[in-house]
Amino acid sequence: MPGSSAVLAAPAESVGSPGLWSVSIAALLVLVVADFAVTRRPHEVSMREAVGWSVFYLALPVVFGLWLWAAFGGGQAVEFMTGFVVEKSLSVDNLFVFMLLLAAFAVPPAVQQRVLLYGIVGALVLRGVFIAAGAALLAAGTWAFLVFGVILFASAVKILHEALTGASAVRDTSRMRSVRLLRRLMPVTDDYHGARLTVRERGRRALTPLAVVVVAVFATDVVFAVDSVPAVYGITEDPYLVFATNAFALLGLRALYFVLHTALATLVHLNHGLAVILAFIGAKLVLHWAHGIRPGVPEIPTPISLAVIIAVLATVIVTSLRARRRAEGHDGQPAEQASAAED
Repeated sequence: MPGSSAVLAAPAESVGSPGLWSVSIAALLVLVVADFAVTRRPHEVSMREAVGWSVFYLALPVVFGLWLWAAFGGGQAVEFMTGFVVEKSLSVDNLFVFMLLLAAFAVPPAVQQRVLLYGIVGALVLRGVFIAAGAALLAAGTWAFLVFGVILFASAVKILHEALTGASAVRDTSRMRSVRLLRRLMPVTDDYHGARLTVRERGRRALTPLAVVVVAVFATDVVFAVDSVPAVYGITEDPYLVFATNAFALLGLRALYFVLHTALATLVHLNHGLAVILAFIGAKLVLHWAHGIRPGVPEIPTPISLAVIIAVLATVIVTSLRARRRAEGHDGQPAEQASAAED
């Protein structure tokens, strides 16, 4: 059909007016500053504190989604909530990598939340850059959907390969290019100095190990941004909604880390599920691109996408818990008692 791709290339008008963008960015800055104020004095995070902040940051997107529904209709609200679920799922994978980095650098518990906060701020900045680049690509033509789809397929294959082979996303941190470059540029102290990134030692300025781990976290943020932004553009073409889903998903990670720290180790099938979700959204993007060329090609509606994503995540949680119980049964006392009973 002539002109169909041109119609597809012109998405619906963004819900993000200049005023809404300004208010949203201002609110984001206020929340980030509040987080820095909370972490100003290094301290170990209690479960009560972590749960309280997590509930607050999970309530915010729900309230925002209800406002979207009232102000712009159900379509935009469903797109936002679907994108938020995708981003929150990917951000949990971020947390797992952060956990590995904090352990690899032996970060003291009292300053762990400050490292996480630096990582979140870096992720927000990078997502903003990638969102702007993605919007520019979409404005250039519908072929951008095909590019995004290929990126997500490649990411899905990579994540699934790591999950099946047991390869860690964080290997020897001393071999990371960013860490090696940093150590060449400035000396690094042997010990942590609270939440300080630099100190004066023997008359010269030196980095603390905290600065090194922050740079390592920033380096992983780049990798996650490459996966994350195309995934949300597979749900909505509205740059404002893409920004909102990323912001809401990332803001609560600092507190959520301490709530899920133990649970993260039990989600042994998380990467399997994320690979399926990324591949599914990649297929959705490719079908969307093909629909612009041949209108007879079917598309995947957003409500179906939301249902598939929730079903995959629920399956991952159930299978992970079962795998964990089986492992404990083989390695723990219950299995030994059962074996003795059989004998």
